[in-house]
Amino acid sequence: MLPGLPPTRRRLRAVRHQLRRRRRLIAAALAAVATLAALRTLAPPPADTVEVLVAARDLASGTRLGDDDLVVRAYPRELAPPDAATAAAGRVLAGPIGRGEVLTDVRVVGPALALAQPDETVLPVRLPDAGMARLLRAGDAIDLVATDPGTGVTTVVAREVTVLATPTDVPDGPAGGAGGALVVVGASADEAVDIASAALSQYLTVSWDR
Repeated sequence: MLPGLPPTRRRLRAVRHQLRRRRRLIAAALAAVATLAALRTLAPPPADTVEVLVAARDLASGTRLGDDDLVVRAYPRELAPPDAATAAAGRVLAGPIGRGEVLTDVRVVGPALALAQPDETVLPVRLPDAGMARLLRAGDAIDLVATDPGTGVTTVVAREVTVLATPTDVPDGPAGGAGGALVVVGASADEAVDIASAALSQYLTVSWDR
C-alpha cells in the first residue's frame, strides 16, 4: 500500500489491479455470453405441436378400443393427419394398426369409412360362416358369391369389393340371433343392391386372391 494516498484512491488502484489480473477471464465470459445470445437468435422457434392418439401396441382389426390401447403423443402440427381421431374409447378398428401409428377416423368403424370411399357405397354384410369371415382383413378385395338354398344355383353377386372392416364385438345374427359374422364392404351402388338382396334369401360366401 502506498503511503500518503487517500483511501478512495487506494481502493480504485486496488480495483484496477484486480481487473488487470482477471481481464482474460472476464473477456472469455463476455465472449461466451455473446455466443450464447447469437445461438438463441439463430435457433429456429420451438416446433408447433398438437396432441394425437397413437396405438400403444399392435392392434388387430375389429378391436374395440379401450383407454389402455392408445396413448397421447405430441406431434408436429404440419405432419399430423387432418383426420386424427380425438376420441376413441369404445370405437371399433376397421383395420389393424401398428404400435406408434396415429389413429385416424378412417381407421375406425363409423361415418368416416364412407368418406374414405367417396365413389362407393359402404354396407355391412353378414356372412353365414363366421369362420370364413374371420379369414378376412381390411383391404382385401373379395368376390361375393351367392348360392340359392332351394336350387343350389350359384352366382357371383359382386366382384372385387373392398373389405373396409371386420368388426368382432357385434351381436351375432339379426337382432342378436345366432350365426354368421359381420363384415363391412365398399361396393358400387348397383352391387350394393344385389348384395343386400342376396344376403336376405341366399347363402353368401367369398373368394379372393391375396
